[in-house]
Amino acid sequence: MTKIALVGAGGKMGCRLTDNFLKLPEYDVAYLEVSPKGIENLGERGVSVSKQNVAIPTADVVILAVPDVAIGAISEEIIPAMKSGALVMTLDPAAPLDGVIAHRDDLGYVIAHPCHPSVFNWEPTEAAFRDFYGGISAKQSIVVALMHGTEAHYVLGERISQAMYAPIKDTHRITLEQMAILEPAMVETLAQTCMEVVKEGYDRIVTLGVPEAAARDFVLGHLRIQIAVLFKEVNGTFSDAAYKISKRAKPILFKEGWQNIFEMDDIRQQVKDITAR
Repeated sequence: MTKIALVGAGGKMGCRLTDNFLKLPEYDVAYLEVSPKGIENLGERGVSVSKQNVAIPTADVVILAVPDVAIGAISEEIIPAMKSGALVMTLDPAAPLDGVIAHRDDLGYVIAHPCHPSVFNWEPTEAAFRDFYGGISAKQSIVVALMHGTEAHYVLGERISQAMYAPIKDTHRITLEQMAILEPAMVETLAQTCMEVVKEGYDRIVTLGVPEAAARDFVLGHLRIQIAVLFKEVNGTFSDAAYKISKRAKPILFKEGWQNIFEMDDIRQQVKDITAR
């Protein structure tokens, strides 16, 4: 039986993983948590906190489900106590790419991140939101990268990833650098920022007198169609007028060279900003 130590088991992502592992008797999981709120969260699930000095040295896999700003210091404490040949898993590429995680040549390192249920899986938005914070209902794909170690480490990490992020649609094996291009560069630096600007525009038109219910239905409905057309989820195209106005708007809204956010030098600065305390 694979022995797992889940560090940060009572946190936001930790609870989501804990909920899945509690359904999987084939894994022997030790739940590690130090914050009062996290311990309370585990208690609500009937989970007792394990002792770190017992769980870490015997674990086959140690999952660091802790915030990026804390993961470096925590890894310096945890990783020296791990047994040779064991696997370290993290949930985000920022800290590994920034080099803040303690390294040992005799350990494997795998990073696994959820794609989250697609806007086109036809699940209610509320269900998809719950999927992010816990209580999974819709299938999602995941991306998995081997940062260091053997192919056996990757195979084990992929299997654990599929268990902790279940239910799974597809598993995509990529590199650490490719994962960082996806996040933070694509989905946070670009997509989330664009969505925040769209929300600011939405708030603005409401203050200009557009009824909020009408604005909400109009904006969200058009966003769905625009995403479907641009990502080829439907066969369709925009009107000539729509293409003309977007061509006019792009240089107004975006400065020249914005694509540099996908260059690795810029991405490394993005992850430094994420991991900085």
